[in-house]
Amino acid sequence: MSRANRLKAIKEIIKNNKISSQEELIDKLKQNGYYVTQATISRDLNYLRLAKIRNYKQKEYYIIESKYSGNTLFNIEKLKSKFKESVISIDRANNIIVIKTYPGEAQGAAAVLDGMNFVEILGSVAGDDTIICIIDNEDNTKKILHLLNNL
Repeated sequence: MSRANRLKAIKEIIKNNKISSQEELIDKLKQNGYYVTQATISRDLNYLRLAKIRNYKQKEYYIIESKYSGNTLFNIEKLKSKFKESVISIDRANNIIVIKTYPGEAQGAAAVLDGMNFVEILGSVAGDDTIICIIDNEDNTKKILHLLNNL
């Protein structure tokens, strides 16, 4: 089967499944009649410019054509470190999380938080000492708030 067909199949699989590894993707492709090596998948993922995002449970999975593409994934330790040195308080109102920081620290803390690529966070805005994060729903807001408070 052609590369174009395989790339189309990869896009469809990623769109409809939470695939977190190349091995999972290879297995799904086999189910669809595509037998490929890990090296081929690696090249295909690079060609498609897929990104990995992370949910509040720290589970990563691939996405296609996302606003997150191109961001570097930070690890939770960097987030912990930055929040410990910068954050004064974290609170919520419905699906909005408000993070108060020391003066001049909000943009750096927001950059690390954005770099985590939490799929539940729709976006954030940082001023000098305040970050506002919009979360996709109130249940996820509680979960993200719990995670951030436990840093």
